[in-house]
Amino acid sequence: MTDSNGVWMTPQTKERLLAELAELSAPQGDSGNVDIDEQQARQARIHQIHDLLAVAVVGEDPPDDGVAEPGMVLTVRYSDGETETFLLGVRDDDQGGLEVYSPQSPLGMAITGARPGEQRTYQVPSGASVTVTLLDAVPYGLHQTQHPA
Repeated sequence: MTDSNGVWMTPQTKERLLAELAELSAPQGDSGNVDIDEQQARQARIHQIHDLLAVAVVGEDPPDDGVAEPGMVLTVRYSDGETETFLLGVRDDDQGGLEVYSPQSPLGMAITGARPGEQRTYQVPSGASVTVTLLDAVPYGLHQTQHPA
């Protein structure tokens, strides 16, 4: 799922964004004390949330075909042998203890489209290259039923 098709998010993420939007859109008590920078930041966040929600694909699991894509819980092994399990999707405060990586992150861009056993290499902000192997890709909903919080 790419940006042109939508941005995958859990129902909890959508609810959190709607609550944040309501809070940001509420009239400010003493608007005389709010500086211009704060107002601009508030408006920018409101627009960002609107843009995300306009293209949101909420809770629709991708097919259970083992391909890494947004909405999948991925298990990867790094070249040092360490493994990590995370959700590929929109970041949220709480996804049942799962780390969340954006599809636009270096790891997200590298791993998207991989099948189990495939290796991908990406560059981290320090400039170092990291190699990762996809071990497993399971739709978020299926992962939740197998690993209840």
